[in-house]
Amino acid sequence: MSLVWEGALVGLFAGALVTLYRLALTWGEHTLRQIIASFSASIANVALWGAALLIMAVVVAALVRWEPATSGSGIPQVDAEVMGAMEAPWHRVTAAKFVEGTLGALGGLSLGREGPSVQLGGMAGKGVSRMLGRGRGEERLLVTCGAGAGMAAAFHAPLTGVMFALEEIHKTFNAPLIISVMMSAVMSDYVTSQVLGLKPVISFTLSEVIPHEAYGLLLVFGLVMGAIGALHNIGMFELQNLLSKIRYRSPYLRYVIPFALAGLVALAAPDLMCGGDAILEMLMRPQGIGLVALTTILLGKYLFTGVCFGAGTPGGTLFPLVIMGALAGAIFGTAATRVLGMSSDFIMNFMVLGIAGMFAGAIRAPVTAVVLAFELTGSLEQLLSLAIVSIIAYVTANLMRVDAYYEHLLARQLGTSADEAHEHWGSHGRQLQSYVIEAGCSAADKLISQIEWPERTLVVSVRRCGRELVPNGDTKLLEGDRILVLLDEQEDGDNERVVRRICHGTFAPPEKLEK
Repeated sequence: MSLVWEGALVGLFAGALVTLYRLALTWGEHTLRQIIASFSASIANVALWGAALLIMAVVVAALVRWEPATSGSGIPQVDAEVMGAMEAPWHRVTAAKFVEGTLGALGGLSLGREGPSVQLGGMAGKGVSRMLGRGRGEERLLVTCGAGAGMAAAFHAPLTGVMFALEEIHKTFNAPLIISVMMSAVMSDYVTSQVLGLKPVISFTLSEVIPHEAYGLLLVFGLVMGAIGALHNIGMFELQNLLSKIRYRSPYLRYVIPFALAGLVALAAPDLMCGGDAILEMLMRPQGIGLVALTTILLGKYLFTGVCFGAGTPGGTLFPLVIMGALAGAIFGTAATRVLGMSSDFIMNFMVLGIAGMFAGAIRAPVTAVVLAFELTGSLEQLLSLAIVSIIAYVTANLMRVDAYYEHLLARQLGTSADEAHEHWGSHGRQLQSYVIEAGCSAADKLISQIEWPERTLVVSVRRCGRELVPNGDTKLLEGDRILVLLDEQEDGDNERVVRRICHGTFAPPEKLEK
């Protein structure tokens, strides 16, 4: 029970921190709108703003050099913390990320609040762990609680925070962990709602439910969203590779590029700036927007977000991803109403389905996608259609053999080398079993050669960050790894129980277990 109350404490601190962060971003975006409005008064204002953007780029670059763990969205860094593959100073990350995110919002970069909120929440969990003097094993669990609390506070969606922490961050489910993360997310959302109100960040009111006879269209839409999610990842990864070449030659220049682009966007298409609130407002009345306009906005938002992301600018990409999913849904829904004669009221339904499909296709977290869309609508009537689109989008993106978004970033963060995915093999008299290295288990943070495996047992593969590794005795197992073990069929019952016990986690810190 102690971990449950510690989770509540983490939620309290994470909620307060993310609330302050959201207030800072709101101030930055409001100030930006006032600055853009002043452009028509004098050309000198444009020049001054250009100089201010250059200064902001230099400050952000200096902060990232001071604390490299703050680059990008922050979610891969939290993943690495939970795996035990990274040890970031929580106080430095918190301070730097807060300032960097505020400057990004003030500059109008196409970045969201969710990624930084997850990292800030995770660092709040780490800070609480350090203040309470907890061991490394329990600290990782509190980081998971903090990540869920950060997501809950960012979206004002506690169930989404819980599912994201379990499905994307921790990657294991058990009752005590679920209760602890839920306590943290609920406490965080309570704190946030006390300051910012009960109104959700995004809210869709659906007047119609897609009828069953139109579910064939949902199958097509799921395929489309899976392909779009995979293509989204391919483009983002390629932009990251392209801009990383500048990174090594001139670390400061890579941040100047997105800030300079933000200056041009402020003059030409200010609605594309920041996370996408202006686009969302426009989409609340989708019937009056043409297909060409919707497609142009989607491509513009994608390219602007891609440059900001590819440069490694501190800030999230989840909110822009949600906006792009809504745009894709609006395009599909508008086309369906014109070609098939469906009611225009269904366009809003396809926008919500697009958010879920984009989340499932790009992030590969289909359960979180369904829960998020449910919390955005508050309607249980949409769950079946949401599940269908999310599952098909998830399967389609996997069949295209494109890395999941955050798994790819985590692999890049850790410098993991990947072999091509290969078929699992077996031989006569043996069978393969899959196990997850759970938090606090005896195998975590140990070399394979240091673990007392049963006789005639062989670890043949380790899956980490979506990549398949061929292990040897010097391979270190991390929490969240999925291992494939070759067992002797004649003794598989006993051997399997031993291996399961080795991989099974506990909520007590490792140092307590040894006693």
